[in-house]
Amino acid sequence: MDSHLIYLDNNATTPCDPRVVDAMLPWFFENPGNAASRNHPFGWKAEEAVDYAREQVAKLINADSKEIIFTSGATESDNLALKGIYEMYSRKGNHIITVKTEHKAVLDSCNRIEKMGGEVTYLDVNREGLIDLQALENAIRPTTVLVAVMWANNETGVIQPMKEIGAICARHGVLFFSDATQAVGKIPVDPREVGVHLMAFTSHKMYGPKGVGALYVSRKNPRVKVTAQLDGGGHERGMRSGTLNVPAIVGFGKAAEIALHEMAQDTERLSRLRDKLESSLMQLEETYVNGNRAHRMPHVTNISFKHVEGEGLMMTFNQHIAVSSGSACTSASLEPSYVLIALGLGDDLAHSSIRFSLGRFTTEEDIDYTIESLSKGVNHMRDLSPIWEMYKEGVDLENVKWSEH
Repeated sequence: MDSHLIYLDNNATTPCDPRVVDAMLPWFFENPGNAASRNHPFGWKAEEAVDYAREQVAKLINADSKEIIFTSGATESDNLALKGIYEMYSRKGNHIITVKTEHKAVLDSCNRIEKMGGEVTYLDVNREGLIDLQALENAIRPTTVLVAVMWANNETGVIQPMKEIGAICARHGVLFFSDATQAVGKIPVDPREVGVHLMAFTSHKMYGPKGVGALYVSRKNPRVKVTAQLDGGGHERGMRSGTLNVPAIVGFGKAAEIALHEMAQDTERLSRLRDKLESSLMQLEETYVNGNRAHRMPHVTNISFKHVEGEGLMMTFNQHIAVSSGSACTSASLEPSYVLIALGLGDDLAHSSIRFSLGRFTTEEDIDYTIESLSKGVNHMRDLSPIWEMYKEGVDLENVKWSEH
């Protein structure tokens, strides 16, 4: 990577680990077989590679390899889980419970389900980004078929109380789905242990290739089934048709194996670097960390710099440092982050937020440079800001009557 560029946007995507690339290379040309071609050695070899990768991925989340369905990524996994459960269990009920801070792939799938005649309850979160367990329990109806709560939030890194949610779902005989895209490969994730029955995750958030993901579907206690959303050929136990992307699946498997062995040391190093970044930036005036600091991912911090417009701040350094304001999937719009608004932040703080997500290849020097650049950028933006000047003079900005002309 360009030595002048610092990559702190690992929640959007991670660089592919060179060891993963090495594992993938032979499957592009030397071993070109289709894993569904059953009548020659090329096909058998490809199928064997896919089976091995399935085992590597399953091992990372302590699942059975038969519980892993390969998809094109977490967005497809979210769609398959939500729509697949809604259709498969339509005789039991048509009600789904989710959370306002979920990823767009979940929220938009829920919108589609509402158009199909389903009913969806969207739970609020508190100032720290956590759901109210009592509100969840109160929302369950006789017609509820699924609760969908993400493991860790993509913008704030906040981790929900998964075990407690799983216990509530078990008490009421409701299926529990989690989009664990930001958690798998970074922290220990075991769906069965916490009572999750379906779980979406993806390779490119854990140093594997883009374009391949997985859906974990429980096979026992309970045995869960989803209606396929892609038809043709009946691949992946009939749940997801389409020629398997063998090189990417091999890479996904390798990425999972590396994560299993290196996760603990990555976590220790990254949480130290994250804390250093955070505590240094918090020395700037009127700076706030968004989301619960005790229950969050070790590599993420989301910080608001009051009276500094986030997009403008990024322009002071984004030739050198890659960070994000809002989530990558929605940052093309200039609306403030819906996740931060759900936490109760006003537009001013939501607009002034920056997400820093560190990764396996982040160095101490990267963090030192970022602290220096950000501090300069914030002070520079505030020096130019008449609003900051008014704030410093003690003007109550909440009650200022701004002229229309």
